[in-house]
Amino acid sequence: MAGRIARWGVALALGALWWWGVLRLVLVPDSGVLEGAVVAGGWGLSLLPVHCVPKARVAGAAGSDQWAVSWQQWRSREGRAEVRRGGDAPRA
Repeated sequence: MAGRIARWGVALALGALWWWGVLRLVLVPDSGVLEGAVVAGGWGLSLLPVHCVPKARVAGAAGSDQWAVSWQQWRSREGRAEVRRGGDAPRA
């Protein structure tokens, strides 16, 4: 329980710091490098894929060797030639 509270406290503190940097950049004319670094750093961290799971742990994930098989099956299905031609040609 204490770990959860600590994580939330850290997350809220970092969020407040980021918003401080954003608001200071927008509202204060003499804001500078520190605020910009805080804002850019927080935005950069938001782009990290922190919720990714290794493929080996994902249920139903296709391995890299399965892509070629799937592609061949997709290409061999009936009607794909019509899609490639771009027409709604009636089938014979």
